[in-house]
Amino acid sequence: MATPAPTVRALLARPELHLRLASALDTLPDDSLDRIVRWVHSSDLADPTPFLTEGMVLLTTGTQFRDADDGARPFDEYVSRLAGSGVLGLGFGTEVVRAGIPGALVDACRREGLPLWEVPYQTPFIAIARANAESLAAVAYERRTWALEAQRAVAVAALRPDGLRTMLAELARRLGTWVGLVEAESLPHEHPAGGIDAAAIAALEAHAGTMLDRGVQAASQVWSGSRHFQVQTLGQRGRLRAVLAIEASELDEQARAVVTTVVAMAALALEQRQDLDLARATLRSGMLTALIRGDVDLARAVGEVMATPLPNEPVVVAVADRRLAEAGGTGRWLDAHAGRLLHAVDEGDLVVVASANDSGLVDQLVLRHGGVAGVSDAVPYTGLGRALAQARTARDRATSPVTRFADLAGAGMLSVLDGPDARLVARAALAPIERHDAEHGTELFATLAAWFSAECAHDAAARALGVHRHTVRSRLAAAQDLLGLDLATVAGRAQIWAALRAAGALEG
Repeated sequence: MATPAPTVRALLARPELHLRLASALDTLPDDSLDRIVRWVHSSDLADPTPFLTEGMVLLTTGTQFRDADDGARPFDEYVSRLAGSGVLGLGFGTEVVRAGIPGALVDACRREGLPLWEVPYQTPFIAIARANAESLAAVAYERRTWALEAQRAVAVAALRPDGLRTMLAELARRLGTWVGLVEAESLPHEHPAGGIDAAAIAALEAHAGTMLDRGVQAASQVWSGSRHFQVQTLGQRGRLRAVLAIEASELDEQARAVVTTVVAMAALALEQRQDLDLARATLRSGMLTALIRGDVDLARAVGEVMATPLPNEPVVVAVADRRLAEAGGTGRWLDAHAGRLLHAVDEGDLVVVASANDSGLVDQLVLRHGGVAGVSDAVPYTGLGRALAQARTARDRATSPVTRFADLAGAGMLSVLDGPDARLVARAALAPIERHDAEHGTELFATLAAWFSAECAHDAAARALGVHRHTVRSRLAAAQDLLGLDLATVAGRAQIWAALRAAGALEG
């Protein structure tokens, strides 16, 4: 059974003190009897307020009113000073100076809403002070005991397989409130689940993002409507991992001690999780390398050890750009689909291998986290290297958030010459003749374009240019010498034609 809090109500309820409330309950503020009494003090000074602090109860025998008449003024002024100094109540000791409580004092306390009670002659003031001190000590002991038990419980929870989640759940249970682990763009853990609304989640995620970006250990507060949260970063300076959020307007010393324990243990758990994630990422990269080299059995064996089975054949390969690879929450989303997807990093790219029947998951990934991705044709694992090259090509020539290699192949080989990379290469390849034309006033570039447009016919090219066919021949000879290519061969003609096409000098 919990120890009663040391309140005015608790003091009045102590049977051994024989205290009697003189104030009418309906004249007192609702919480006036339930405020915590921090100390009990006695004084017969006309103005004791210089020696009082908030949260105290004052006891008096009324000596200061010995020579006062029963008029209201001295009592009103006295009670007004007490109420203004934060005194929680007034106990009047009877049968010492006066036989009862002066009526004017009762009226003054009623007007100020200050609880007033009678302390009978047989009850020493020191007994009231001692009773309150004992209650304070009992509550403090109970809270320290609670804190020790709570710290032990979260420590035991941290040792379980899913230690971080279990520890946060235990903290929420011990505090009797909502607790969450917040990252910049996600809420991976919350207890109880669904305990806060979307607006509060958005506010916490935004605030967490700001705190994590600063990279400095800090505590703060977040408000979302009427909801109030205490937040604390987890991790070391420059290596912050997440933010712990607790729905509470205030935490007492013992609750803060428990939270401090959880902060330290959660930070350690996150560090360990990162190390584990790094190890798993390394193994997944090894699985992908084995698949590319054709060692499917090795990749399958590693996957079984990691509880990450390979997706069923046939598979497609997706290669994502850096925006998607670095988006918050991408890794957790991919991990949640283990068995249907294998993800790893290869040459700095995020590579996803999925069963052909699950290729739509790639679209979901891009839709959820942004970026672009290229997707290969469906292949058996023995064709994974080819599929990876297809996916990279589709990613580099992306025409939509998710571009499939089959769409590029359907557009024909000429579509490969329409990209910015091809134009840059073409301009570099044709630079010698463009430079020669500029320096010598020749028209080698135009002659090449006219010749290819005329299906490599000298007479037709000459007519288009308005020159003799021998002029065309001599210009073509000069151009091929500058380019180092032989226009008499298919390979030479193909190289120059592709460069002219990519440079935009030829029609499709």
